Amino acid sequence: MKLMYKSVLFVLLGITPLFAQENTTYQKPPASILQLADFERAPSVIMDTKKEWMLLTYRNTYKSLDDLNQEELRLGGLRINPVTNISSTVTYMNNIKVRRIKDKNIIQVQGLPQNPKISNLSWSPDEKKMTFTHTTDKGVELWILDIATAKATKLTEANLNANLGNPVNWFRDGQSLLVKMLPKNRPALIDAKKDLPNGPIVSTSEGKVSQNRTYQDLLKNRTDEANFENITTSELYRIGLDGKSSLFKAADMYAGETFSPDGNYLLVTVLQKPFSYIVPLNRFPQKTTVYDATGKEVKVVNEVPLTEIMPKGFMAVRKGKRSMNWRNDAPATLFFAEALDEGNPENKVDFRDQLYLWSAPFTSNPTPLVKTQQRFSDIIWGNDKIAIVSDSWYDTRNTKTYLINPSSPSETPKVIWDRNEQDIYSDPGNFETVKNNYGKRVLALENDNAFLIGAGYTKNGQFPFIDEFNIKTLKTKRLYQSAYTDKMESIFSIEDFKKGDVLVQIQSKSEFPNYYFRNIKKKNQLTQVTDFANPFESIKNVYKEVIKYKRKDGVELSGTLYLPAGYDRTAKKDKLPLLIWAYPTEYKDKNSAGQSSSNPNEFTFPYYGSFIYWVTRGYAVLDDAAFPIVGEGKTEPNDTFIPQLVANAEAAIDAVDKLGYINRKKVAVGGHSYGAFMTANLLTHSNLFACGIARSGAYNRTLTPFGFQSEQRNYWEVPNIYNEMSPFMNAEKMKTPLLLVHGEADNNPGTFTLQTERYFQALKGLGAPARMVILPKESHGYVAKENIFHLLWEQDQFLEKYLKN
Repeated sequence: MKLMYKSVLFVLLGITPLFAQENTTYQKPPASILQLADFERAPSVIMDTKKEWMLLTYRNTYKSLDDLNQEELRLGGLRINPVTNISSTVTYMNNIKVRRIKDKNIIQVQGLPQNPKISNLSWSPDEKKMTFTHTTDKGVELWILDIATAKATKLTEANLNANLGNPVNWFRDGQSLLVKMLPKNRPALIDAKKDLPNGPIVSTSEGKVSQNRTYQDLLKNRTDEANFENITTSELYRIGLDGKSSLFKAADMYAGETFSPDGNYLLVTVLQKPFSYIVPLNRFPQKTTVYDATGKEVKVVNEVPLTEIMPKGFMAVRKGKRSMNWRNDAPATLFFAEALDEGNPENKVDFRDQLYLWSAPFTSNPTPLVKTQQRFSDIIWGNDKIAIVSDSWYDTRNTKTYLINPSSPSETPKVIWDRNEQDIYSDPGNFETVKNNYGKRVLALENDNAFLIGAGYTKNGQFPFIDEFNIKTLKTKRLYQSAYTDKMESIFSIEDFKKGDVLVQIQSKSEFPNYYFRNIKKKNQLTQVTDFANPFESIKNVYKEVIKYKRKDGVELSGTLYLPAGYDRTAKKDKLPLLIWAYPTEYKDKNSAGQSSSNPNEFTFPYYGSFIYWVTRGYAVLDDAAFPIVGEGKTEPNDTFIPQLVANAEAAIDAVDKLGYINRKKVAVGGHSYGAFMTANLLTHSNLFACGIARSGAYNRTLTPFGFQSEQRNYWEVPNIYNEMSPFMNAEKMKTPLLLVHGEADNNPGTFTLQTERYFQALKGLGAPARMVILPKESHGYVAKENIFHLLWEQDQFLEKYLKN
């Protein structure tokens, strides 16, 4: 029988230490907030490549506390259910419907399992079928859906192993599937509570410098090692569409399986020992082998040792082959990158990475393709003579895009763009891709032209666009640009290059996002595809505006301002309390820091991750307020983190106050994760706020000594920075009411639940007015309906007490 939890709420009332805890049961927020929070989620849309069929997948708006109260193993960075053998954090779909895109009829899929818990959807090569998994109380089953008949059929019993992700791959012929199954002779998991250790846990350091981040859910002992090997071990089976199966490969720790574009080869990566207690499974030893379509070994193409030791910096990579995958435009050719600087960003070299090609049957050596000046980021394959390569360097925020000829590695790559990746106003967009005869995504080419789809951010607003890019001249020609000033348009894909058909999504502040086909050659003709209704009608008349203002040092800032429906913006008699929700972002230049991606026409979708709900409670809300932290040249952003943080807050309050809407003595600030860290620092180092709400943050940076967020330096290099930025280290300065919230089972690197518990203890011991709420079973993001509703109630009670009244 499952254990039922009550919310454990810790509160410092400031009255008497005899009543430090409250045995509070779950509460619900006021009616105006509950009406918005308790809504029915619209279905998600999946379309086939030809845009003939549309699948509508449905799921609950929230999980339940019972969903979270399942058995769980936390090993090597994984969180899995050891009974069902799938991630314990997966969000399931509970229904599927299909529709011909040209028709309006929505057809309910027949034959679905009872109480469906659907995940891992995967199209067949011809897109006439789709596989999915269904999780029962005993394990994971494999099902198949025939799109045309809208009928689902079960293929296997509940014996799939989905602990490392989707366990299913289609063979190229579309008639059979490669499936990870639980081994038939699988041993039982070891019960750590009953298993007596054979000796102490011993780890050693070989005297080599390595800076590893603060990871969660790592292996801790031999029992963990044995159980990790158990849950990651699978047998590979070939299963026909009639359910008949045969063993393809014997049991191993299969971590990745990918067929070559022509389907004749299979790239398989397995995890190996020794495991590690300081890094997660993606840095365990790995062996990658190519097999033919019958399972016969062709070539071992990569062996990666345990990677516990890495150079410092975000641009550090391990030595050897990495980013290995199939070339999408060739039948069976691998490509991979290899560092020319030994993976160490501090080594000065002309080129950082070398890309290689390696063609089947892999009897010859790999051949060099191209060198990149910075760290290799991505490649889009076009054809024998065209590919697009990009590299980047975090320290400078620079990214370069090159045009290369894969058939002529000696040709000098042509630089298409050399730009600041944070400069969104100059973003040229992303190259459009299409599926080739192998069913793989390649560069869309018409004659000598490729195509770019851009978000279209400008200083005057957002105007998405489609550009034609000439491969020979490297020049662009604009084919379409959205002209909406009262709506927001997003361009998803180009469906017919000659006819000009484009798939877009259109929304407004009160109109739910819906899909349309736009013809950019026929006076921008629109054909509506979906018709989802607005589930938040009660706030359709709230006032919404993106306001722009400046910090004292001239950096331009922005935020989305909400005012209650009916508020008189002319008379401005009522001075409203103001709520600011924000998240700091680091930049290397003031120009990029001052650019805005906010769109006032984006649909207003209230959720627990912002303060928008409270516009129904008589508050003004400044959502997504810009909080840039800038460090130009050799100066790092965090060198002046606190002054810039306070300057951002001061500018935001001044801007809204100047409009005449608020009582600047009644301002609260809030944030989640790094935004919680921001909130605690603002209350500590300024007198701008009446109270604050900090959720799932890290408050003691000495507990993340090898870097955090965008900080690459370690604690011992800049102890003053770590100490000054840590609210815990400055807890004696905190006198402003603070609501601290954290999930009981936070899985995010660095934001252990302990961070909030220890910070609260410090504040309590020093006499600060604080309240701590630990949400049972929640991770870094909150998902259970009971917890989210209670969170909204807690926040409302707190704001009513310390801000409004």
